[in-house]
Amino acid sequence: MSKFGEEVMYPAGGISASIHANRLRAEGMGSKDQAVHFNNQDYEALKQECVESGSLFEDPCFPAEPPSLGFKELAPYSSKTRDVEWMRPTELTDDPQFIVGGATRTDICQGALGDCWLLAAIGSLTLNERLLHRVVPHGQSFQDDYAGIFHFQFWQFGEWVDVVIDDRLPVKDGELMFVHSAEGNEFWSALLEKAYAKLNGSYEALSGGSTTEGFEDFTGGVSEMYELRKAPRNLYRIISKALERGSLLGCSIDITSAFDMEAVTFKKLVKGHAYSVTGLKEVDYHGDMVRLIRIRNPWGQVEWTGAWSDNAPEWDDIDPSEREDLHLQMEDGEFWMSFSDFMRQFSRLEICNLTPDVLSEDSLSHWNTIKFYGTWRRGSTAGGCRNHPNTFWINPQYKITLLEEDDDPEDDEVACSFLVALMQKDRRRYRRQGQDMHTIGFALYEVRTEMENQCCQNVHLKKNFFLSHSSCARSETFINLREVSTRLRLPPGEYLIVPSTFEPGKEADFVLRVFTEKQSETDDFCVFAFLQEEITEDDIDDSFKSMFAQLAGEVAMLLLVSLFHISVFAISDQDLKTDGFSIESCRTMVNLMDKDGSARLGMVEFQILWNKIRKWLVIFRQFDLDKSGAMSSYEMRLAVEAAGFKLNNTLNQILVARYAENEMIDFDNFICCLVKLEAMFSE
Repeated sequence: MSKFGEEVMYPAGGISASIHANRLRAEGMGSKDQAVHFNNQDYEALKQECVESGSLFEDPCFPAEPPSLGFKELAPYSSKTRDVEWMRPTELTDDPQFIVGGATRTDICQGALGDCWLLAAIGSLTLNERLLHRVVPHGQSFQDDYAGIFHFQFWQFGEWVDVVIDDRLPVKDGELMFVHSAEGNEFWSALLEKAYAKLNGSYEALSGGSTTEGFEDFTGGVSEMYELRKAPRNLYRIISKALERGSLLGCSIDITSAFDMEAVTFKKLVKGHAYSVTGLKEVDYHGDMVRLIRIRNPWGQVEWTGAWSDNAPEWDDIDPSEREDLHLQMEDGEFWMSFSDFMRQFSRLEICNLTPDVLSEDSLSHWNTIKFYGTWRRGSTAGGCRNHPNTFWINPQYKITLLEEDDDPEDDEVACSFLVALMQKDRRRYRRQGQDMHTIGFALYEVRTEMENQCCQNVHLKKNFFLSHSSCARSETFINLREVSTRLRLPPGEYLIVPSTFEPGKEADFVLRVFTEKQSETDDFCVFAFLQEEITEDDIDDSFKSMFAQLAGEVAMLLLVSLFHISVFAISDQDLKTDGFSIESCRTMVNLMDKDGSARLGMVEFQILWNKIRKWLVIFRQFDLDKSGAMSSYEMRLAVEAAGFKLNNTLNQILVARYAENEMIDFDNFICCLVKLEAMFSE
């Protein structure tokens, strides 16, 4: 496999970078103890340079200039960005502080940016000090060795990333434009928001989203979503357990039209707005135990005015000491309400589990975590959902083996619990180009006994399999969120996971995470190659010897130029659109077959090559279904396999990118592709 890194056949430098990234991951890079330096910026080294030079850091990767704000509503010269200044906290106040009295949920007040989803996640993060300091590293201040530089750490698509920023913040009319603290001289939350904006390309890229996105980027956990209209009966217990274990929770009210967005109900709840869930409590009210839930609005104001709100009469009838404990009369957007009102008023609850087994009743075991990094590319691996049976099979395929059933004495069903989470990467960064989240989902297929031999050989299953087999499980929906996840229970056995976009041809990178309660095995379909052909001069018939002698000339060695000319003869009896092989193809063929380094082919070498070309010609014509003289990229995958190469998704994607033109492959490129593959695996 060492040749993978050297071959010039890989496009655009992305493949070598991917291989390098995989090698670093194997060495621990990207783990929570060894975060990746975003943009290769090393916080400690940059800070030391500034301290030694006596200068304040200015970030060249996220400059204090209009493009860092946004591209549409916050575009340069728009009304919202006119007269914006970038100022350091030391210019805004005489006594700036990084954190005042500990980071709390009241430190996060929303500004003129629609990122309430992010702020709700930050608010929940403050409830767990250990998690908070994973994201907001200790030891940062405006006093000790202040150099105008700060850093924060986020989980991004399977790895932790350290993001460096300068402390120049956008200010308008003397006030911070975006998130700010209720304490006028506290800046950790504003700087955290800036680091996250840098990670996603701009402040405006943060506008609109799901709280679970922020949850996961602060924890590396896995999220689940509950529709409250059809929530499980034990939801109160689920929330209680999640809060006890430090999980992050958010909730929201669905909107039914654009006019509903951020509309305020008559009891002061905001539709289409992300709240965080911060606590639960049962209180004695007139002899009955009433369940309460604590909610926070990241705006820092606009609170629920119904039962159990700050000034509601219900509080007059409970024990004064208990009332004191529940922190009444807080004018910070946080409020209590009855759990029954919560279920009626809110539409959706999102929970980010810090470990995937958080919600497993009385479970002491840890789930196993498996990660696959994959790509959908048009023409090679972007097949769309099951609605597109002709292309669905080309999607990436991942096999998992569930080995042990759950330990649940009260459950008669023999089943294995696991959770599948599919996340599309970096989509916020493409908003500047007018793109957004794709609609994504996945399906699972049981690999039955009759398919075991194929799966043992790591064959990428074809269209006929999916036409004749129904999925045994799937994501609850295809949705245009960054991640879709589903908790599943299936009997022990082998299963195939097929992640896809809803429509074919949509390109994106993704991370597929599988969390299994018990032991499991995985298999991404790998590379297998051909059997090398062995012949001697005695195996060559006289007519071929005569032809070779005539073509090669007196030196009895076939030169590259001669090969170019005879290639026309070799395929002249076929109705292919070709004038013969290109010089590049001929050179590649000679390099493949030339064993003595002479840059010429002897008779045996030429006989083997001739046999290969004729065999590949038959395969090409077999899969050139419309007899156009060229194959589609989908047909190419089948043709390459028929030639003896079982390729994984990554290699197939590379070949299409290198050899296809407008998703079509002509005979010359097909031959060149196969020759390259043989060269890669011949050593």
